[in-house]
Amino acid sequence: MPTIHKIDSIKIMIYFDDHLPPHFHAEYNEFEELFVIRTLATLRGKLPNRQHKKVVEWASDNQDYLMLKWNQFNPGS
Repeated sequence: MPTIHKIDSIKIMIYFDDHLPPHFHAEYNEFEELFVIRTLATLRGKLPNRQHKKVVEWASDNQDYLMLKWNQFNPGS
């Protein structure tokens, strides 16, 4: 699970051969939240509000990058 970006101490990761829909993982301390790339809706988990807002703000500006990485790590999905 490569870390593709860091926002302060929040790790943004995309796993190899992961399940659909295309999503990314955000980890902060003991918290993890999975976000659908195209909608930024929460798929599972929960970050604290402040970290959630930072992730959504960054991801909304970087959805094409996230999809590029998803397609690189999950070809054919």
